[in-house]
Amino acid sequence: MSERRSEFEELAEAFLAMLAVERGASEHTTRAYRREVGSFALYLAAQMGTGGGVAGVEHTHIRAYMGVLFHRGLTKASVARALAAIRSWFKWMAKTGRVDRNPALLVSTPKRSQHLPRVPSLEQLNTVLNGMEMKTGVRAAEDAGSGQAGAGAESAWPARDRAIFELLYGCGIRNSELVGIDLADLRWRDELILVRGKGRKERQVPLGDEAGAAVRAYLEERAARLSAAGRGGLLLEGPLLLNARLRGDGRLRTRSVGRIVKAIAMSRGLAADVHPHTLRHAFGTHMLEEGADLRAIQEMLGHERLSTTQRYTQMTLGQVQRVYDDTHPRAK
Repeated sequence: MSERRSEFEELAEAFLAMLAVERGASEHTTRAYRREVGSFALYLAAQMGTGGGVAGVEHTHIRAYMGVLFHRGLTKASVARALAAIRSWFKWMAKTGRVDRNPALLVSTPKRSQHLPRVPSLEQLNTVLNGMEMKTGVRAAEDAGSGQAGAGAESAWPARDRAIFELLYGCGIRNSELVGIDLADLRWRDELILVRGKGRKERQVPLGDEAGAAVRAYLEERAARLSAAGRGGLLLEGPLLLNARLRGDGRLRTRSVGRIVKAIAMSRGLAADVHPHTLRHAFGTHMLEEGADLRAIQEMLGHERLSTTQRYTQMTLGQVQRVYDDTHPRAK
C-alpha cells in the first residue's frame, strides 16, 4: 500500500494542475514550479508531519527553508526564484480559501547584485548573420534522402539555423515562442508573426525584411526535405521550425535551439555564454541604442510592465553621450 501524501503535497499538485490548465503555463514554467513548490511541500511535510496543514505555515517556516537552500549552496538568484514560486503558491491558496493569508509576503527577497548581461554588438551580430550559409532546396532534398540530416547534430540545416537567428534577434521573441510558431502564424501580407507568450498570451511582432527573406529560403528547403522524407502532411500546416530528423510531430524543441545558437555563436567568435535569450536581449538593447521608444520595445518584447523592459534593456555610454549632446543646453 502506498504511503498517504501530505496535504502540502496534494495542494502543490492542485496548484501545478491549475497552472497548466487555467493559466496555460508552458512546460518549462510548470517544470520550474514543480521543482520549487514540490521541494518546499516535502520540506513542510518533514518539518510539520504528514498530518500538518498549510493553515499552520508561518513566515518562519519559509525563512528556515531559505536557510536550507543557502546551506545547499544555492545562489541568491536561485533562492529568490524559489521564494517567488512559494509566494505564488500561497497567493493561490489564499485566493481559493485554503489559507487566510500569504505568509510568504513577510519574507524579504534576497538582494541580488545588479548586473547587465553581455550583449554582442550590432557589428558582431551582423557579421554572424551575413556569414551564415544557406543551402538550396535541391541540396536539402539530397541530404534528406541520403540520411545526412539524421545522425549528426541539429546544426546540419544552415537555412533553418539562419532563420532561427534572424527570428530571435530580428523579432526579439523568446525561445519557447520561437518553437511554438506554426505556419499559420505567419502573416506575410502584414509582415507580422503571431506569437504566444507567457500564459499563452498572443501578440503580433513585426517580421523584418532580413528575417522574412531567411524564413522564405528556409521554407523552400523545408518543403524539399518533407517531400523527400514522405512527410507531405507537414507541407502546408504544422510547426514552422522542424527538427533535422523529422521525428515525432517534427517540431524543433527549445533545447535544440539552445545548442544550435551556442554552437554557431562560438564558431563565429562570439562569447561562449551566448544563448537564445542573449539574442532577445540584444534586440531590446540595439533597438534602444537606435532611438526606439521604450514602450514600443515593451510591446514587441511582450512585457506586462514597463519596469521589466527598463531592467532588460541597457543604454550604452555612447547613447548617453549623444542624448546629453543633443538635449542639454550647456552641451551646445
